[in-house]
Amino acid sequence: MWGIIPAAGAGSRIQPLAFSKELLPVGSRVEEGVERPRAVSEYLVERMIRGGADKLCFVISPGKTDILQYYGARLWGADIAYVVQPQPGGLCDALFRAIPLVSAHEPVVIGLPDTVWSPADALLQLPADRLSFLTFPVERPELFDAVVTDTNGNVTHIEVKQTDATSRWIWGAVKMPGRVFHELHSLWCKPERQDEYLGTLVNAWLESGGSAVGIPAGEHYVDTGTLHGYRAAIRLLEAEAAEGMLLKAVATANVRPQE
Repeated sequence: MWGIIPAAGAGSRIQPLAFSKELLPVGSRVEEGVERPRAVSEYLVERMIRGGADKLCFVISPGKTDILQYYGARLWGADIAYVVQPQPGGLCDALFRAIPLVSAHEPVVIGLPDTVWSPADALLQLPADRLSFLTFPVERPELFDAVVTDTNGNVTHIEVKQTDATSRWIWGAVKMPGRVFHELHSLWCKPERQDEYLGTLVNAWLESGGSAVGIPAGEHYVDTGTLHGYRAAIRLLEAEAAEGMLLKAVATANVRPQE
């Protein structure tokens, strides 16, 4: 399964930085007994691999060679490829730069590398045989793409940064068969389309007879593209770490020595 990571954006909301925003240090992890800072995009990479991706494709701009240097060709058992978005063209343009790599017979998962979300294994809840959205509840859905579903979980439409959004559930990751990825690309290539946002393209695809499901398996979702979001991500990770330590302590306390 391919994991496509659009990482060509300039990150203007959190500039100035001396490196790509996808490498912003957020939290830490222990490697071979040594704690080191963790790039924010590592959280998405980890979640994609945990969700079944064995190949990753970073879509980068020409100036983001630091991402290539940071991740190299392979990480945690997954091979990594890089494609270039020559100039800013929106999310759809970035995603479809990966079209030559993706077969119609293998699934695709998409996520945003400047976000942190939980649970870490939520991608396992998404079916691979149809277009599916991993959704998260947020307080301000108008800042994102809100997913509207019927009572059976079928997506009726996407509210793209809509000020009067009727759904508080936004998509944080997307999974689909390669066939659907190619169908969306073919629709996007029509002269009247060339959508900037994935949500408007999906709306057109649904109107043409496509179908999608929303899976509300997400619990917490933070966009680190602003200082407010960066601080929120730190708080989320600290809370998760504290919860993990508490559970470990409880488990240890419940272990009785053998008599």
